[in-house]
Amino acid sequence: MHDDCIFCLIATGQIPADVVGEEERVMAIRDLNPVAPQHILLIPKSHVASLADLDDLTVVADLASLARQLATGPDFEGGWRLVSNVGPDGGQTVPHLHLHLLGGRRFSWPPG
Repeated sequence: MHDDCIFCLIATGQIPADVVGEEERVMAIRDLNPVAPQHILLIPKSHVASLADLDDLTVVADLASLARQLATGPDFEGGWRLVSNVGPDGGQTVPHLHLHLLGGRRFSWPPG
């Protein structure tokens, strides 16, 4: 855990969040600044800066599994997108691995 990492503080319960799902090693929270009607952040409970820094790839499987469970409702009926931003040029603003689960509207390609 990093004392200055907002996702570490959320994972340990030191900062409140709207938790919508949780497993042993990962959790899901509603994004405070949603870009879609459904915008959920999936984070590992242990600190890792990004996918580029991840040694244990089973964490990605845990994140994807939780995303799939959450995306079964009617709010995701037409489809959904799962995104990981890596580094500043990739759009990552919080240096703790997190995936964005987006749904509830049509998405265009290529993204931003």
